Amino acid sequence: MVGIDSVRFYRPFWICMRILAPTFFGQPTRLLRAYVVVLEFLITLCFPLHLLLHVLLHPAPADLFKNLIMTITCSACSLKHVAHFVHLPEIQEIDSLITQLDKFIESEDEHQYYRENVKSNAKRFTQCLYISFGIIYAIFMLGFLVVVATETGELLIPAYFPFDWQRNQCLYALAISYQILGVLIDGLEGLSNDTYSPLTLCLLGGHIRLWAMRMSRLGFEGNESEMNQYRRFLEYIEQHKLLMRFHYLTQKTISEVQIFQLGGCGGTLCLVVSYVLFYAPDMISLIYNLVFIGVVCVQLFPSCYFASVVAEEVQSLPYAIFSSRWYARSRRHRRDLLIFTQLTLGTTGRGRVMKAGGLVELNLNAFYATLKMAYSLFAVVVRVKSR
Repeated sequence: MVGIDSVRFYRPFWICMRILAPTFFGQPTRLLRAYVVVLEFLITLCFPLHLLLHVLLHPAPADLFKNLIMTITCSACSLKHVAHFVHLPEIQEIDSLITQLDKFIESEDEHQYYRENVKSNAKRFTQCLYISFGIIYAIFMLGFLVVVATETGELLIPAYFPFDWQRNQCLYALAISYQILGVLIDGLEGLSNDTYSPLTLCLLGGHIRLWAMRMSRLGFEGNESEMNQYRRFLEYIEQHKLLMRFHYLTQKTISEVQIFQLGGCGGTLCLVVSYVLFYAPDMISLIYNLVFIGVVCVQLFPSCYFASVVAEEVQSLPYAIFSSRWYARSRRHRRDLLIFTQLTLGTTGRGRVMKAGGLVELNLNAFYATLKMAYSLFAVVVRVKSR
């Protein structure tokens, strides 16, 4: 059978991180430290800030909506990037755990489940995410070319600069270049942010199911001796420890990211819909914002869906243990299995539920609640607009 390498799905994430945080890899030099400090200051901190300052200057309503969309999106992106940056050691440990868990996949039915569910879901999600990012950045570059070709002297995004860019061509070019660089770097941050959580939850749910398949077959395959059956049972307990460590690290690394995701997506969806209905000036802007709505949903839905899958698989662990042929084993085997089942029942409670920020349960209900929040905010905007 072909060897399994789930970690390869993380390669785009690590490529982005090598660009954004090269000091984490190998021995950092002064030049790399300076690069990271400048990048984090100019893009992660100042780019959302220069958008927010423009909001505080009370621009025209159309600019206000357009600016708020990018302000919320970039602010959430920066916060998620910082959260990932802080948890890079734990993310690296998750890579190691996944590599170990991949090696336990042996039987044909496990390989088939991995191909048809885990691998296909991971590929489908990542391809959809890359395509959506590619489309929105293609439209963004088209908008940039339109601004340059028409020579309107406008910025790509209404924003504040501490210099008068309207009266000096060099300063205008500097402002435009900064915004292009900011959007491109934010794109790398967004790609790494939006890849990691759904992909990790997908692999976690898949490996929990694969472990349950192995456990439920214990005692039904071949005519192994009692000693070999017991040894295999102890191996499955060790695998379960790895899974629970994987679960704990996943919860730790995505908690802050997902609370920023839920809040940012809810506010962004409301503002984008309001802007499209009331202020979209041309067809390019309309297409860009409609695609943007789809990208926001692609960002939010997979994490909620795969978190629901993880919760369901964790709940089924005691049943998988009970499905093994425990009744034909020795007294010691049955006693240890009973204790292990009790411990597993403890891991299926509220403590094992994925939560965003430790507050909101991450599942499909969270996705629908975010859409409802966006609709409620949109209703408020419509009511204010009608007055």
